Amino acid sequence: MRLQLACIPAYVTAHGDETAGAILVKLSRLDGTARVFQRIMSMDGSRPWDVLADGPEADVDALIARQRRSDPDLWVIEVESRDGRHLLDEPGLD
Repeated sequence: MRLQLACIPAYVTAHGDETAGAILVKLSRLDGTARVFQRIMSMDGSRPWDVLADGPEADVDALIARQRRSDPDLWVIEVESRDGRHLLDEPGLD
């Protein structure tokens, strides 16, 4: 919903398990590069988004494909933003 309000397209590109699937968020910059984020557990118990990979989109897609092969419950959400906006760092998304 937040992405829609900010006019940032987002798509579910891999549908994981409804109750237990982890989530990767791919940011496509629409210039042949991409970044993929995953949730991590920090020492203070918070769960920030961390960069798993950043670089040529084909390399990022290959990494996501490997992750999906090892974890079929994994969700992948793709965000498209030329200026790199993803809103993962916005308050209230923890």
